[in-house]
Amino acid sequence: MTTATKPLIWSPGDWNALFGFGTNILVNMLVLSGLLLYVLQMPGELVFGRILPAVGLMMFLSTMYYAWLAYKLAKETGRMDVTALPSGISVPHMFVVVFVIMLPIKLATGDPVKAWEAGLTWVFVQSFVLMAGGYLAPYIRKITPRAALLGALAGVSIAFISMRPALEMFMTPIIGVLCFAIILASWFGGVRYWKGMPAGLVAIAVGTLIAWGSTMFGFSIGGMSADNIGAALSSFGFSVPIPAVGHVFSGFEFIGVILVTAIPFGIYDLVEAMDNVESAEAGGDKYPTTRVITADGAISLVGCLMGNPFINAVYIGHPGWKAIGGRIGYSAATGVMVLLLSWFGVIALLMALIPVVAISPILLYIGMLIGAQAFQETPKSHAPAVILALVPHVAAWGKLQIDNALGAAGTNAAAVGFDKLGQVGILYEGLATLGGGAILASLILGSLAVFVIEKQFYRASVFALAGSVLTFFGFMHGEQIGIAESPMVAASYVLVAVTLLLIARFSLKAPAPVHQSFDTPEPAPEVG
Repeated sequence: MTTATKPLIWSPGDWNALFGFGTNILVNMLVLSGLLLYVLQMPGELVFGRILPAVGLMMFLSTMYYAWLAYKLAKETGRMDVTALPSGISVPHMFVVVFVIMLPIKLATGDPVKAWEAGLTWVFVQSFVLMAGGYLAPYIRKITPRAALLGALAGVSIAFISMRPALEMFMTPIIGVLCFAIILASWFGGVRYWKGMPAGLVAIAVGTLIAWGSTMFGFSIGGMSADNIGAALSSFGFSVPIPAVGHVFSGFEFIGVILVTAIPFGIYDLVEAMDNVESAEAGGDKYPTTRVITADGAISLVGCLMGNPFINAVYIGHPGWKAIGGRIGYSAATGVMVLLLSWFGVIALLMALIPVVAISPILLYIGMLIGAQAFQETPKSHAPAVILALVPHVAAWGKLQIDNALGAAGTNAAAVGFDKLGQVGILYEGLATLGGGAILASLILGSLAVFVIEKQFYRASVFALAGSVLTFFGFMHGEQIGIAESPMVAASYVLVAVTLLLIARFSLKAPAPVHQSFDTPEPAPEVG
């Protein structure tokens, strides 16, 4: 180890990562703004004058902190290839807090401010779950196989990061597919564009030119309109975050509704952050798990006290930004960019200027990298465990699509009838059970599979018992926290644990799996 070389704050690859990660953040902020304005119907002065400035402050603090943590790691190790952890608004939680917490309260009260206050309280509770859970996360990482951790992360990336942008691309293929090819050629194929221009910037520029160029011929690809620009210019102005402590505590009138999701999703955040730290370590950058998770909680707490109803999280994607040359500077530069965009009201203008479909391919690229890493950074024999870890997220995604479709038609699965859905091949109850608490279900099932593959049946039985407890109290395979939420599933995990204990005690040692005979034998991974 050497500390003689001073770490570089900026490297040429940081331009690529800045435009890639920056546009990722930009997409999330555009979607977030659309949800607040058009779904919750919040007034523009609340969105652009209170919420977005607080969002910008939180993300500035987060990206600066992780840039500093990367600088510290680079200084301690003497390495010049350390990549900062990406961070920002948690995308799954963005939709959860809007549709599960804020929208029902807005519809019940007719008051968007009440909905905003409930969102603030939701983040307040989650922040403390994260800060407390940060001290448990290193022990969980120590006993959980990498295939389960990365497999769970791959499931999130495929179902909730990759699918939507992939669908958007093929809904507007003239822009989406072309921009994807531009990114693919550079970030996977090594192609360099004119004067070293970042591929993300090239893709956005090409997509925007096509979108606006099409309007000259009497049709619009990408939904661009000059009228939207005029409306967006009216939101320009300088707004700084204002403390919202009173609003946070006003939201406690809805604490019963909030706790149902805040605690389990706080645990989700804990596990997801732990997975992302594992992903970074697999890519060569070892960060302290407790410090990362507690920082997420503390930064989220600051954000909600200033008016931001969205949780901060370490993002999926560290391997992708590292692969295209991102190091320390891209994180800090993204923080400055977000601060300027949110405090000066530029987000509304960008919503009117840039077609979202031109940015979607970047998210698909990140999903591809994360899914690949789950197989590349684990032993070949653990590939079945990775696949098993993906399945709960696929179930959760399928259920979400069904719920949204039926909701748009003014009904729900119970009203239609589970039997009728089953007759057309939709096993709704199975999707709900398997997909409930998908991140934890992925960890348990993936770990079970790894330990069985490695013939560590005692350890497999311990994870089965843990699955039983988590299921009994509704943290997985259930819709909410409670007692005996899914008793039959919990009992099935107990039976699995007993079976595995009997196998460990009485079975003869099984021969090596057949598929291993075709490969060079691999040593058992460090899993305990």
